[in-house]
Amino acid sequence: MREFTIFTDNLILIKTMKIKVIILIAVLLGIACSNNPKSSDKIQTGTAIQAPEYQKMITARVFIKPGLEDEFISAAKTMIENSNKEEGCLEYMLYQDPYEKTNFIFVEKYKSQAAVDAHFATDYFKEFGTKIADMTSRPTEIKIIDIASEK
Repeated sequence: MREFTIFTDNLILIKTMKIKVIILIAVLLGIACSNNPKSSDKIQTGTAIQAPEYQKMITARVFIKPGLEDEFISAAKTMIENSNKEEGCLEYMLYQDPYEKTNFIFVEKYKSQAAVDAHFATDYFKEFGTKIADMTSRPTEIKIIDIASEK
C-alpha cells in the first residue's frame, strides 16, 4: 500500500509540475507579446533596419586518398593563389594535419557574405572541385562562420 501511495504522490507531483510549466510558458508568451507592438502601432520611418554585415570565416576539411597528398597540394596552390587575389578575400590558407597526412583544412577569411558568394562563383573554384573530386576519400566538411565585430 505504501508503494501505491508513493506512486500516486509522485504522479500528483508530476501533474502539478506540468501545470506550473504550462502556466510559466503562458506568462512568458504574454510578456513577450505585450512587449512587441502590433504592426498597426509601429512608427513608419521609411527606413529599413539592416542586419549587421559580418566578416566571414570558412573552414573546409578535405580528406584525400592515401598517396594523392602531393597531387592535391599542387592543385590547391593555384586555388590559394587565385583566392588570395580576390578583392573580398582577407586570407586563404591550407594546412595539413601532421598526424593524418591525408587530412587537410582550408581556413579562409572574407570581408562579407558578398565576398564569399563571389568566391564560390569563380571558375577556378568550380574547376578545383572537379579536379579534386576523384582524390577525396569522403565529402568535404565546410563551415561558414560569422566573425564577431570588435566594436
